[in-house]
Amino acid sequence: MTKPNGSGFGRVLKAADCSRKGLAAAWINEAAFRQEAALTVLALPFAWYLAADFAQFALLMGVWLLVLIVELLNSAIEALTDRVSLERHELSGRAKDMGSAAVSLALLFVTLVWIGAIWQKFA
Repeated sequence: MTKPNGSGFGRVLKAADCSRKGLAAAWINEAAFRQEAALTVLALPFAWYLAADFAQFALLMGVWLLVLIVELLNSAIEALTDRVSLERHELSGRAKDMGSAAVSLALLFVTLVWIGAIWQKFA
């Protein structure tokens, strides 16, 4: 019996292709994802400069990757909610608002980590 998603290394390749498609869809369709990705790339040299060691560099960039991950999940929630129905519904609005709140919390985390790193470097 053939598995729908393949098996072994074929399954890994299929998953990688799905990931590529998801990133491409986010890049094409989601302005917020493009903006956050651009900020992540811009943050890279500053993180290298600010970081005292690799662990701190990983933290400074990791919080930006967290933002991208949360933005992808938020976009998925929004797309699925819109796919189910474009009618206004309390639960649909709640789901979208919670996804947005998750992105906001991730951005707050970025802000706190980066302020701490800057403070440590220059204080």
